[in-house]
Amino acid sequence: MKLADYLKQEIQLSDDTIQALDGLWDRQRFPKGHQLVGAGSHSKKVFYIEKGLARIYYLNDGKDITQFFFDETSFYTPIENVFLNEYHPYYLELLEDSIVRTADFSRIEELLDTNVKLQRFLRYIIVGTIKKLADRLRSVQLQTAQDRYRILLETHPDILLRVPLGHIASYLGITQQTLSVIRAKKPK
Repeated sequence: MKLADYLKQEIQLSDDTIQALDGLWDRQRFPKGHQLVGAGSHSKKVFYIEKGLARIYYLNDGKDITQFFFDETSFYTPIENVFLNEYHPYYLELLEDSIVRTADFSRIEELLDTNVKLQRFLRYIIVGTIKKLADRLRSVQLQTAQDRYRILLETHPDILLRVPLGHIASYLGITQQTLSVIRAKKPK
């Protein structure tokens, strides 16, 4: 969904504010496999996935571990860079040919300082991110691999068509062999 349409739908901003905000973002097409952010970077960009799919991952002993998936209408910003002035520990990689909007956080922040609806929207996004992180932590600590797989399919019904199984297995915290066993089981 185009950014302007998403903002109009989600925050009901005036057309002038939407135009001003939309003007801050560059719109680019990137190929599958493109890295928007690398580990160790110091990017102060905000990303909006207009079309496509991305994943956040990190390396552990040379093996990449998928942390999250971001599909259409998802925002992402390297929090460590923007808010803490630290290096970013993750990679943001596109899993499909994608259309991504990018903006410098400092330019968005200027509008945030003057617009209460945008401030509320930012809080909404931040709270949503905190909730995702809490759900992710709870799932890894308390749920079985089968439950994590079921929930992944409920929240991203087309994920198996869009993401390599190795990325899905690492996201679930299991091997590809275990994922194959889970997928082969008939639902009760």
